[in-house]
Amino acid sequence: MNGVQKAIFPGIVLGVIALVALTNLLAIPGAAVLASTEEAPAAAQVDEYGNALPVIFTQQDAPAEEPAPAAEPPAAEADDDGGCGVSSSFPSSVLQWCRQITRAASQHGLNPDLVAAVIVQESGGNPDAYSHSGAVGLMQVMPRDGLAAGFMCVNGPCFASRPSMAELYDPDFNIEYGTRMLAGLISKRGSIRDGLMSYGPGNVGYYYADKVLAIYENHRN
Repeated sequence: MNGVQKAIFPGIVLGVIALVALTNLLAIPGAAVLASTEEAPAAAQVDEYGNALPVIFTQQDAPAEEPAPAAEPPAAEADDDGGCGVSSSFPSSVLQWCRQITRAASQHGLNPDLVAAVIVQESGGNPDAYSHSGAVGLMQVMPRDGLAAGFMCVNGPCFASRPSMAELYDPDFNIEYGTRMLAGLISKRGSIRDGLMSYGPGNVGYYYADKVLAIYENHRN
């Protein structure tokens, strides 16, 4: 071996050794990843066995969440009752039926306070009221059944055309029916006082009518 060959041979040997060492290094799991940690995104990190590591975000670098859409307020229910037209001076037991009274009074051309006064006198606002004569509900309307079925007129039962007790125990139905009946009597008799006299119990003259009118005057708007 000449001098040149002697000089080159150690370099070749060292180069082969370095190449083998580099090859072994790259074959170690995770070594290539560790070598390029600065360039790899967080999601590509693996443990020493080559398994992917979970990505952990701090509060600062966490992806911003889309804000939840604001809940729309519930649609307002349509109020077709015309509000409350009954004087606030009436007792709460009657005012709880304010919208029904106002609606019925408006439909039949009466002052809501007059209807409320009748309810005060007849039931005090109790929808389950039942009189000794068989009248039912808030406005004490005589039904076709129950005790009222025993009242006989010339042509048969006096209240045969009336609603049933079950119907009259419904506050909405009772107020509408009683108000319609009262409005019809006022129209037929020609005055509120005479209409109230016909609405109330018989054989008491204007006693009932005047009691209702006194309540009406004390509470009306």
